[in-house]
Amino acid sequence: MDNPPALPYTPPPGAGLTSTIRAFLKPFALSLKLGSVIVLVLLLQIPLFMIRGLLDERHERRNEAVREITETWGRAQNLIGPILVVPYRTLRTVEKDTIVNGRTVRTTEERLGDAYACFLPEELTVDGDIAPSKLHRGIYETVVYTSHLKLSGRFAAPNLKPLGVTPEALQWNRAWLSFGISDLRGTRETLKLLWDNQPLTLTPGTLIGGLDAGLHADLSNISNRAENVNATHSFSVELNLNGSETLAFAPLAVQTTVRLQSPWSDPGFTGAFLPTKREITPAGFHAIWEIPYYGRDYAQQWTNLCDTPTFDKEKVSPSCFGVDLVTPVDSYRSVERATKHGALLITLLFTAFFLFEVLAALRLHALHYLLVGAALCLFYLGLLSISEFIAFGAAYLIAATASTLLIGLYCRNILRSGSRSMLITAALSGIYGFLYFVLQMQDYALLAGTAALFTVLAVVMYATRKIDWSTQSTTP
Repeated sequence: MDNPPALPYTPPPGAGLTSTIRAFLKPFALSLKLGSVIVLVLLLQIPLFMIRGLLDERHERRNEAVREITETWGRAQNLIGPILVVPYRTLRTVEKDTIVNGRTVRTTEERLGDAYACFLPEELTVDGDIAPSKLHRGIYETVVYTSHLKLSGRFAAPNLKPLGVTPEALQWNRAWLSFGISDLRGTRETLKLLWDNQPLTLTPGTLIGGLDAGLHADLSNISNRAENVNATHSFSVELNLNGSETLAFAPLAVQTTVRLQSPWSDPGFTGAFLPTKREITPAGFHAIWEIPYYGRDYAQQWTNLCDTPTFDKEKVSPSCFGVDLVTPVDSYRSVERATKHGALLITLLFTAFFLFEVLAALRLHALHYLLVGAALCLFYLGLLSISEFIAFGAAYLIAATASTLLIGLYCRNILRSGSRSMLITAALSGIYGFLYFVLQMQDYALLAGTAALFTVLAVVMYATRKIDWSTQSTTP
């Protein structure tokens, strides 16, 4: 038998306008309540967005303080060298325009000009000690270090045949040795180079186009002999460099060996090569790199004209490697990750309130939802402000405890039951605890978050499995 068609709503005689509207909306009250909750969740994204903007501002202020410290102490250091440069004379083809019978004619002629032959070392060994420390500017801090480095090695006899240069063309009386150092302000003393056991002073400037900052040693007084063509040369230099965060090297030799040690217990090995041997303990780290020249994209020797860049930094930079001395946990990064879960946190708690309304026949006002949402947003603001002064874990505990107590005590009145308030408090504590657990994870954060959402959805489905939503209504 077919159901009779629904009759349109007819207000009873004498009913007022308010009563008429209430009676008309009563069948849709549950849908309207759910819609209003969704609107409140969306509106609360505005304060969350403002907190993210404040987070970016504080992060940039921290970066400015770090830059001020590193500008005076020394920036990240990248050592490229040594590079042996020997000038020579060569024929160059030069184009010129001449006027013949009123017409411009382009002709070419060969002229003698200067060029450079560049050689990289056969062996390069670096032994270094890194002493880290922390400097503060206001409430901000950054990691800096003082490094003591000893570079030693040798240059093999030049193989001039692939370069097309005759031994007689090389002008050893004009040769020099260059070291690239990214921030010379980190040097704190006059540097000396031993070239074949003869001391030489290193002076600012690399004299190499394309390698901006660094040092060079003039070899003209000791490298003006013809036997240099078939001779090997040894070198050694000790560097005391101040820097911040990163210390890196370029594998210029046929065989490059770097040995570093430091009391810093949480190093980050970066760049194109990882250490072949490493030992990390609470007392510090010790790492060894042993790198052949097969893993890079530039030659061991080359030539170029004097008016063209000698050094191609775009090829050398990707082959650099080294160590980062950074703070293990960046509180701003952790707060940023936490705020990304803000909408989820609000949605979960509002879902619990909505279920209380449906299952316990409670009536909550939109202002109740709004105040609880504001308390959840203040959690992130408190977390950001407190984490600037203490460790992130302790800041999270304080902010989460304050938010949980505030919401729990408020729920004791609006839910009209101590047991319901305890249930909300326990649920919120569990959510905060799980969020902290996810923030500490890296590889499995997405998997853990998905599993948690699946569990929450299963609980909601189980709690509402017997509700007849088609007949359920709540007084608007």
